[in-house]
Amino acid sequence: MPRTARLDAAGILHHVIIRGIERRSIFRGAADKDWFVQRLGALVLGSNTGCYAWALMTNHVHVLLRTGDMSLATLMRRLLTGYAGYFNRRHGRHGQLFQNRYKSIICQEDIYLKELVRYIHLNPLRAGLVATLEELKSYEYSGHSALMGERSCSWQQTGNVLELFGRKEQRARQQYSQYVAAGIAQGRRPELVGGGLIRSMGGWEAVKKLRQKGQERVKGDVRILGEGEFVEQVLARAEEKFSRRHELKRRGYDIDKVEQKVCKVCGIALDELRNRGREKQRVEARSLAIYWAVRELGIDGMSLARRYHLTQSAIVHAVRRGEKIAKEMNCQLSK
Repeated sequence: MPRTARLDAAGILHHVIIRGIERRSIFRGAADKDWFVQRLGALVLGSNTGCYAWALMTNHVHVLLRTGDMSLATLMRRLLTGYAGYFNRRHGRHGQLFQNRYKSIICQEDIYLKELVRYIHLNPLRAGLVATLEELKSYEYSGHSALMGERSCSWQQTGNVLELFGRKEQRARQQYSQYVAAGIAQGRRPELVGGGLIRSMGGWEAVKKLRQKGQERVKGDVRILGEGEFVEQVLARAEEKFSRRHELKRRGYDIDKVEQKVCKVCGIALDELRNRGREKQRVEARSLAIYWAVRELGIDGMSLARRYHLTQSAIVHAVRRGEKIAKEMNCQLSK
């Protein structure tokens, strides 16, 4: 069966699941987990990505992210390739560490944000890494301890989550703790790891019967967790994005043509655009080119960093700056 295309857009909530190849361990001790957490935190902060929940187990990881200035694919590639290289060097091994593709599920925020925060943070308890909720409070490889005020985590959106449970911090923590405790009896929640609406309705057969009766119009997709209307909206946005990218490439747009367009718009020579330099006109033109290359053509930041002699973090800032410039100039790559 062919792989389905990934769905992504700035501001979308994703439940990401990372598994070791053949379900093997991806952490062999605290040092490995510390490296992974530091890497994840740096990427989250550097890309304006929101992280609402996370938990590290022995052979898999759960993270709840809202994409920001960096696409989920780019963030995950940097996280996983960086960690795999570290892990293999440290443990003297070679070859693949993770399953071919991490799993990412787009989630309807108003329905599932609280549910997913609880589900993800209960993973260490379900997996037997801790024995009680009291032990979970001090488990340092999960976002639960930060929400409970046991430790600080500068890159985790603790305030945003606690606001869902109350206006005052202490009361919100109490409500959150009770909410998590109530979720223990629910056990594993397969409906929260893809195709949640369809599964919760009793599977596709139940949905088909409802459709035949004209009682329900449902759009389902295993990459999306949400109600039918939300699923349709996400797919429509994704189709628009994929269609435009395909059309641009069909019309011959690549990085060279993007640069030509930028030079015309900004009134700058091609060699000025490509060469190093911090002059305002050159920086703005280069930022616009990078923004169009990333957002319109889907070119990865690593190759652009090499092309323009920039760091990967500089590429992230350039995308943000380029988007602002495009809006101010009211210009598009192609109409």
